[in-house]
Amino acid sequence: MEPITTIAELRSFVQSCRLSGKRIGLVPTMGALHAGHLSLVKLSHEQCDATIVSIFVNPTQFGPNEDFARYPRTLENDLHLLESTGSPVVFVPCADEMYPTGFDVSICVGGISMPFEGAVRPGHFDGVATVVMKLFLASQADVAFFGQKDYQQLCVIRKMVADLNVPIEIVAGRTVRESDGLAMSSRNRYLSETERSRAGVLSQSLAAAERMIVHENTLSSEIIRKAIQDQILSAGGMTIDYIAIVDPVTLKELSTIDTEAVILLAVRLGTTRLIDNVLVSVENWQAHR
Repeated sequence: MEPITTIAELRSFVQSCRLSGKRIGLVPTMGALHAGHLSLVKLSHEQCDATIVSIFVNPTQFGPNEDFARYPRTLENDLHLLESTGSPVVFVPCADEMYPTGFDVSICVGGISMPFEGAVRPGHFDGVATVVMKLFLASQADVAFFGQKDYQQLCVIRKMVADLNVPIEIVAGRTVRESDGLAMSSRNRYLSETERSRAGVLSQSLAAAERMIVHENTLSSEIIRKAIQDQILSAGGMTIDYIAIVDPVTLKELSTIDTEAVILLAVRLGTTRLIDNVLVSVENWQAHR
């Protein structure tokens, strides 16, 4: 599989798809692919006639003390995995292709990007929004596929698309998990064996919180948050960045859950930072009240 490396090449491919009336799907990634990424590629193959997978470790979304230099880069294995999904077109630009000399424009999404990840990682979502917009323009895709694991990122991108009238549909793929419930992430490979054995508590605490809401009619965010915190800290070795119970669209924090909510959390386990979430849906809520 020979990847495309320039925007000009990508646009040439896109033009040929357009002339054939093909529906184009885009799966933006930073590589180090796993089953979660591949599930998004599968969704694109199911819904589109042509699929573009981008692999680009975007420097502008990393802070000065973050893991840009050591972020896993496994292009050969990524291409091998993608071949098994039906050989999508793969776009692998270099940093100079995406950010040529003199590049000086960025996108700031605003309020929805400010709390939680935005507070812990200042400037992160500006970098995400900017590179995603560039990928949207380069690919001219009809649909873009993102994982629900990065829930705030998904909301930021949806807000950008809505506010700027970007003609693209955003589809969220479900979070793919390991056998013990840990959300799949390229950063999971940073975990030591001991850390990995503890990490399953994140999804376990979220599942317990969902049971409290749906089955036990516990509506107080403070009580639910405390239960999650206690369960995570009991596993040992973890520092909590935040646990938040929010509106699924606005990400405004809820003091009491009325119909539906998303529970967001981020922890540090050793040198690794992990995020996860659960959407407590109105359908589940109504079925169990």
